[in-house]
Amino acid sequence: MMDTVPVEVRELRKAFRDESRGTVAAVDGASFTCARGEVFGLLGANGAGKTTTLRMLATILQPTGGAASVMGHNVVEEPQRVRESIGFYTASTALYPRLTARETLAFFARINGVAERSVKERTEELVSVFGLTEYADVLVDKLSQGMKQKVSIARTVAHDPPVLIFDEPTVGLDVLNAIEMQKVIARFRDAGKTVVFSTHIMSEAEKLCDRIAVIHRGRILACDTLEELRSSIGHHYLEDIFVSLVERCDGGD
Repeated sequence: MMDTVPVEVRELRKAFRDESRGTVAAVDGASFTCARGEVFGLLGANGAGKTTTLRMLATILQPTGGAASVMGHNVVEEPQRVRESIGFYTASTALYPRLTARETLAFFARINGVAERSVKERTEELVSVFGLTEYADVLVDKLSQGMKQKVSIARTVAHDPPVLIFDEPTVGLDVLNAIEMQKVIARFRDAGKTVVFSTHIMSEAEKLCDRIAVIHRGRILACDTLEELRSSIGHHYLEDIFVSLVERCDGGD
């Protein structure tokens, strides 16, 4: 498995039928790969296709065309194997309000196949990593929105999967908690995980990402390291690079 590309996307497409607009291409031929020990950022405005792409990787949506695999498992043909290989966080990730944060993490560790003898140790590790010690025995229903979000993200990685897919994980967090979450993501990378996350926050992408894919209207406009993007596009700041790519795309329509 060491030679397996953790995430591979080839000409991935997803079209929806809209009553007023007809067929809409939410993702239009996206291609990229993600390596071990890499934070790969999918950068785009709201509606650009970020969430749809990640949901196809997580087997929640089926592609209209193209192909994608996670740890060598095709997302359409082997969805269960894909799910076993990923932790997927999105804003709609649900929690049980009558469980405490600690009970939530232990529950999700169990249902995701963590051996019973290891559940307590894994739970305490997550409590520590995500800065939940002070709130570990508080009912989820009583937590702040920011704390609920941290518990939601922690529970998605309870089974210690090799690939982590985060859909805008810092949205809704205050500045300090967002910085703490960025540190957690960097720690996952340093541990050899493949982290794929979407964002529309330029500073976050600049700080965290080893490579960045700019997505607009469902198309990948560029995919490279920040330094290579600076060199090829001719701007220093990611915001200027992003605007330049989007304007070129729109101007060519």
